[in-house]
Amino acid sequence: MKKVTSLSALIVSGALLMTACGEDNAGNNTVEENNENVSGNVNEDTDTDNEVNNADENDGEAAGDADVGNMQLGTGSTGGTYYPLGQEIATTLNNNVEGYDDFDMSAVSSGASVDNIVSIFQGEMDMGMTVHLPALDALTGDGDFEGVEIDNFGFMGHIYPEVMQIVTPEGSGVESVEDLEGASIAIGPPGSGTQAAARLILEAYGLEEGDYDEFEEDFGDAQGRIQDGQLDASFGLLGLPAGGIEELAASADVDLVPLSDEAVDYVEENSGYAEFSIPADSYDFLDEDVQAITAYAIMVGSTDTIDEDLGYEITRAMFEHADEIAHPQGESMTTEDALLGSDGLPMHPGAERYFEEEGLLDE
Repeated sequence: MKKVTSLSALIVSGALLMTACGEDNAGNNTVEENNENVSGNVNEDTDTDNEVNNADENDGEAAGDADVGNMQLGTGSTGGTYYPLGQEIATTLNNNVEGYDDFDMSAVSSGASVDNIVSIFQGEMDMGMTVHLPALDALTGDGDFEGVEIDNFGFMGHIYPEVMQIVTPEGSGVESVEDLEGASIAIGPPGSGTQAAARLILEAYGLEEGDYDEFEEDFGDAQGRIQDGQLDASFGLLGLPAGGIEELAASADVDLVPLSDEAVDYVEENSGYAEFSIPADSYDFLDEDVQAITAYAIMVGSTDTIDEDLGYEITRAMFEHADEIAHPQGESMTTEDALLGSDGLPMHPGAERYFEEEGLLDE
């Protein structure tokens, strides 16, 4: 059962409405309120007091009016990887960003990847965690962003590799994704990388909307449903190992559903995801490696509210003090891997300066 309207549909409908009406609304409305900022071209010749549109000719270098004492970092659902990891990243930044006495970053729960980029576009968030693939779609107006191009964000660094993990109760009879026809499935929140990837995987097996009973909810909600026998499977684009899966496995018998070679080929041909083998020692309940797909989790920052100097300091603090992050995925935040997932994405000016100083960018 579908519980929430597609975020991309709301974005597109908002863009169409504004194109037809030609209104000039300043302020920070929601997507449902058809915020003027859904299209960067609408305000091209308009004088507005909205901070989101004050940096149209300075490449993100004039964010001096940003409220550094009330910055927002978009994460994901409380039951996923983004939220707890994002909280630790925010704490690390608050403890180590220098030169800004009032700097304060708060990590907030959200619908994850797509939702975070849209919120940055609307001026509701300053930074966001996302899979690198939706970020690429945002630039070109493809995928969940169909018809709406977003360009007021920049890459600020790789966080960790995300792996699609399909959890099912042991003994459910689900041995392949094709067995999920007619089943109850949690496919992830609207606007999340999980949901987009889940639909693609199901499509690889010939399963379309209506062929299964879908729940657009995060893995945290799905945990309880699986434990209570109310769900046949839950898709989660998560870190490895995923704390939520470990918690679930401690109280219920579960297993991971592998992808076939043909399904992986289909996904690779129709997206930027790549094949990944989940090692058997990732979880105590696994007896053998499980074939899956992977993508990069990255950090992006607004080029409207974060200027070059602040962006430099945020990036420096994030990578030079990554050892203060206790979350297991913090181990992947290294300068050696800092540029993973950056191909095709604009670099935030501040992050670019930091990466250049570290010798990570070609001259």
